[in-house]
Amino acid sequence: MEELQKVIVEFAETSKKTKFYFKDIEKAVQKVLPDAKMRDIKKACTALINDGTLIYFSTGSSTMYGLKGRGMTEDPE
Repeated sequence: MEELQKVIVEFAETSKKTKFYFKDIEKAVQKVLPDAKMRDIKKACTALINDGTLIYFSTGSSTMYGLKGRGMTEDPE
């Protein structure tokens, strides 16, 4: 699980985009860890959301992920 989280955070930090879909994360993880299962990747993303590393970003029609503090991912309050 920690290895998956590390790969996800590295992808989020080095990606040109600041917000991405789960499928983007899944593809990036499977390049590094080809045996990673979708369910395990989803659990790793949820753990990163719960500890505050990643945040959800709603586009209205779908949910995207973003690295907290990177780009326009914070709510303007």
